[in-house]
Amino acid sequence: MGKIGKRMKAAQAAFEGKENLTVEEAVSLIKSNCNTKFDQTMEIAVNLGVDPRHADQMVRGVVGLPNGTGKTTRVAVFARGAKAEEAQEAGADIVGAEDLMETIQGGTIEFDRCIATPDMMPVVGRLGKILGPRNLMPNPKVGTVTMDVAQAVKDAKGGQVQFKAEKKGIVHAGVGKVSFDEAQLTENIRAFVDAVSKAKPAGAKGTYMKKVTLSSSMGPGVSVDVSNATQG
Repeated sequence: MGKIGKRMKAAQAAFEGKENLTVEEAVSLIKSNCNTKFDQTMEIAVNLGVDPRHADQMVRGVVGLPNGTGKTTRVAVFARGAKAEEAQEAGADIVGAEDLMETIQGGTIEFDRCIATPDMMPVVGRLGKILGPRNLMPNPKVGTVTMDVAQAVKDAKGGQVQFKAEKKGIVHAGVGKVSFDEAQLTENIRAFVDAVSKAKPAGAKGTYMKKVTLSSSMGPGVSVDVSNATQG
């Protein structure tokens, strides 16, 4: 195990003994101990009482963060003809059909979100083993298989975040940049937690939302009071 640097040691000392904070307290603590030269991402992890291996306990969804993510989202669209033109006009970074499929099969994936019109899914389906593990497979449940490609591109570019429970029932995402002001980050965090709360699956039993943890992308985490995080 590598040595812990002075910056991380100082942050760990500042975080020691602090848990179940309000969202505002946690955001303030993280911001005041984030002193890297680059703008880190505020990250959230939500531990859920679900087993995603069961279909009726899978948690997935999408949420538009009120203040955006602070990141530039590169969008690829599978479409033909007029729909391809719509996607380009809406600001898609890559638009294609079989040619785009071949590019991806060749190992080039230069996008963060993939959108497709329904008629293109037989082509996109061949990429399941490549896009699936990267959580890039278009899915109608999160609005990425749609005829309204223009709106889907605008949503993706405008701060929309997708989430999906991992094997151990944890959902995580970036909810803004640490340079955002505290009110913006707090609003984004509560919007994300509320979306996860509303995505509770039918098969979930017992306590659904067990723990909420916030951190910067290179800093220690701090737990947040779940009931405070879910307030509107």
